[in-house]
Amino acid sequence: MRFGIIGTNWITESFIEAASEVDGFTLTAVYSRTLDRAEEFAAKFGVEHIYTDLHEFAGSPEIDAVYIASPNSLHKEQSIICMENNKHVLCEKPIASNASELMEMVQVAKEKNVLLMEALKTTFLPNFLTIRDNLHKIGKIRRYSASYCQYSSRYDKYKEGVILNAFRPEFSNGSLMDIGIYTIYPMIALFGAPSTIKANAVMLDSGVDGQGSVLFEYPGMEAVITHSKIVNSYLPAEIQGEDGTMVIDKIHTPEKVQIFFKDGTSEDITVTQKAKSMYYEAAEFINLVENGQLESSTNSFANSLYTHRTLDEVRKQIGLKYIAD
Repeated sequence: MRFGIIGTNWITESFIEAASEVDGFTLTAVYSRTLDRAEEFAAKFGVEHIYTDLHEFAGSPEIDAVYIASPNSLHKEQSIICMENNKHVLCEKPIASNASELMEMVQVAKEKNVLLMEALKTTFLPNFLTIRDNLHKIGKIRRYSASYCQYSSRYDKYKEGVILNAFRPEFSNGSLMDIGIYTIYPMIALFGAPSTIKANAVMLDSGVDGQGSVLFEYPGMEAVITHSKIVNSYLPAEIQGEDGTMVIDKIHTPEKVQIFFKDGTSEDITVTQKAKSMYYEAAEFINLVENGQLESSTNSFANSLYTHRTLDEVRKQIGLKYIAD
């Protein structure tokens, strides 16, 4: 499958390195707004076709699918232009600025009979699958607790007065959208949409959230998540059941998963991850296209929509507004 790339950053490089290990992946085109950056990136990965016009890129006969890793605020427009040119789209998380945008994107995907999938890697990883498949062992689940707090190197610049994209609301950015989603999407994939949401955040002068926490209510259980781009945290995630507690080292990229039962015994349910973390989302995407399937059952339209409706409600409660809203 011939891929074109939108977004020439470190995330894109990580995706290419991982996807290159998937049978059938070929990188044939790069789009960037500037020719110098497009040429530099293309040379690094041996890419033949370079575009600085998005419509020419989307209409290129040299590509079958597009991986998009541009600023969040551009995801909808770029995805729709590519899908209208009959290209399958794998779009980095968050796939859109809000649920309304995502609904537009899904509608176009259905009209054009192309695959649209959110590139949220967590839910495809071997150790997330082992979490899902072993939940029954811990009995009636009462709490999901997850934290992703990572001090951003861009925050140093922010404190110096240089506001980079990660902290600019016009790009639909901030802690919730950048890394908080990694705690929320897995929750929804495992337990569905919450019934109530209560959110708090520390807002920065630029207009985005630097960190926050959210309490979710489900029938018979609760969930709590914390996220930050201005402090670090080293807490594991937990799923607490009446018969035991599942402890997950990192909710965004789980590599070690253990169950501690109430009788004092424990079980290590970790499985071996044989490839780079982004390999699995690329493999899923390519496999779906090759088999004529136009929606992932894992990163489904429903899971992405539930997640983005949840993000919308959290942003409403903390007063985080985007131009896209």
